[in-house]
Amino acid sequence: MAGRTTTGEIPPAPDVTNQPPAFHTAQEIARTVIGPRPIPPLAKTGRIRTPALARAVLPTGLQVVAVRKPRSPLVEVRLRIPFGGTSKVHAARAEMLSATVLLGTGSRTREQVDADLALVGGHLDASVDPQRLSVTGSVLSTGLPVLLEVLADCLTDPAFRRNDVLGERDRLVAHLSIAASQPSSVAHRYLQQRRFGDHPAAWDMPEAELVGSVGVAAVRGLHSRAVLPDGSTLVLVGDLSPTRTIDAVAEALGGWVGAPGNATRPLSAPPPVVGGDLLAHHRPGAVQSQLRLSAAAVPRADPRYPAFQQANLIYGGYFSSRLVENIRESKGYTYSARSSLEFWPGTAAVTVAFDTTTESTAPALLEARYELGRLSLLPPTAEEMDAARNYALGTLATSLSTQAGLASMLSVLAGSGLDETWLAEHPARLAALTVQEVADAARDLLAPAHFTGIVVGDLGVLEPALRSLGDVQLA
Repeated sequence: MAGRTTTGEIPPAPDVTNQPPAFHTAQEIARTVIGPRPIPPLAKTGRIRTPALARAVLPTGLQVVAVRKPRSPLVEVRLRIPFGGTSKVHAARAEMLSATVLLGTGSRTREQVDADLALVGGHLDASVDPQRLSVTGSVLSTGLPVLLEVLADCLTDPAFRRNDVLGERDRLVAHLSIAASQPSSVAHRYLQQRRFGDHPAAWDMPEAELVGSVGVAAVRGLHSRAVLPDGSTLVLVGDLSPTRTIDAVAEALGGWVGAPGNATRPLSAPPPVVGGDLLAHHRPGAVQSQLRLSAAAVPRADPRYPAFQQANLIYGGYFSSRLVENIRESKGYTYSARSSLEFWPGTAAVTVAFDTTTESTAPALLEARYELGRLSLLPPTAEEMDAARNYALGTLATSLSTQAGLASMLSVLAGSGLDETWLAEHPARLAALTVQEVADAARDLLAPAHFTGIVVGDLGVLEPALRSLGDVQLA
């Protein structure tokens, strides 16, 4: 019979081992055999409709924002406490505090805290970075009074029992020791040093040795000095009544007060990122290199922010960006490349990050710089503008569609002195952007001369090629 072999065996697959990999441009991906893929219409670009919301500042100085968004019978909770420090010791103690502040109180054991929250479908987690101590959680709306009671107990009377503190200390030391040896962590530490030097913004990963020296008394002292309501923000989003929720918070957290003379400590503004040479660090025998480039950006409140956000997206901020199409899709130098924005008090930065093989390090760096230069000198196309704008509007709408996303965004904005008004008006600002405004933002902020950064890899192999590029120093 036609189509079968006489022996009944399946014919061997064609040999494709020597064929080069197929790469596709964004234009090719956008087409099918019957023509171009249809582009969905631009999302509505008016103001984002803000749900019913109430805001109040309690007598203790705690700002409370309660938002009704009854998509599910849950309430999302985000507490943000300014937690800036001035030393690496503070960073180590802060890490220990965040790991132990929810592990029991004077009236509740560690197990009782977990059980009380579990009975009402709730949970709480704490984390810390150079800017803030965060307590995040969620609970069934009917259980919000219990969650607020447990939260108040942890804020006002944390036990810091010796066994819990020492157990978490051992766990953190082991975790930090392992993390500090990972290539991505090494690259991040070098980048922070390159950008900020000895400023506390660089200490977002404390040293394991310092964490290992933190005792119970040090954690207690930091809590009494720095875990304070004045200047903090509590955001609650979900199936709730905003005004009644603020009353409930005032009753539950009214006893959370700071000692006289103590105040929350915001992180001081780090220095702006200044362009300069890349610093290359040696990792003997490394088969991959980590490249991180960074330049000064603009904060969200800056009038140029929408244009710069758009320029960053076109460069490397999403999968259809120029950087990804060049060094991933076309050249195959990396699996993942990205350009992201970071924010601190009074300043911001853009960071370009990708890993590549040792042999591809210099070519990939050359192409990343080339795309920066091309965007800073030549305006983007109308098609690039529409695609990036659709992406920005779509991801913003998607993130705000959930209770957790809206709560997190409002908490982040509160840390920058912004509120729901900025959020409601941002889509219209994006929609009104012109090609020239984005081109101007790219020229002012994305020119290669504005960038500094680091390379981590085997300099025994990399040195000749890196020297040929110029603007690279060997550490």
